[in-house]
Amino acid sequence: MLDKDDVIKKRYNRISGIYDVMDKMIKEEWRFNLLSNVSGKVLEVGIGTGANLYYYPNNIQSLTGVDFSNGMLKYAREKVSKGDFLFPIELVEADIQSLPYPDNTFDSIVSTCVFCSVPDPMIGLKELKRVCKPTGRILMLEHMRSENKLVGLVMDMLNPLTVRLWGANINRETLKTIEQSGLKVEENIPLMKSIMKQIFVRP
Repeated sequence: MLDKDDVIKKRYNRISGIYDVMDKMIKEEWRFNLLSNVSGKVLEVGIGTGANLYYYPNNIQSLTGVDFSNGMLKYAREKVSKGDFLFPIELVEADIQSLPYPDNTFDSIVSTCVFCSVPDPMIGLKELKRVCKPTGRILMLEHMRSENKLVGLVMDMLNPLTVRLWGANINRETLKTIEQSGLKVEENIPLMKSIMKQIFVRP
């Protein structure tokens, strides 16, 4: 019997061919504003099909992108092969809950709409804290359960369907989980009322 990680991985492999269309919910200006703040040695977790690749500044030292779905990485690799990037890019099939990197490796860590689908988000967040340098920063675009009671209840009702279709939980209280993980929230910027947020975090 497949475990939870394998079930979600299979769902993302299945939708990888249409994921770029689904990912249009993230506005270009949101990506640009987030990624203009990265520097040094960068890790993007849940890089997916590589939708963020074209928004990185050219002066970063390097970019490592990890995803647990080989189907998603196939499309990211195609973007890398066709692009004219001025920084080295490495794409790795890996699980955010067990990153294959030593402590204090990266200057900047990026996640965009990732923690809705991590099987155990607390473990994933603690892994980000582990591999981020003490002077580094974690930059996140994440959707989460609405703070509006009625909207939140609707999201609760729809959540089993979204999980079954593509493995994404739409009702997670991700900001609370970040705070409980021991990470320090520097900025919390609402982008779509309380559903989508840009979050800057220190380890």
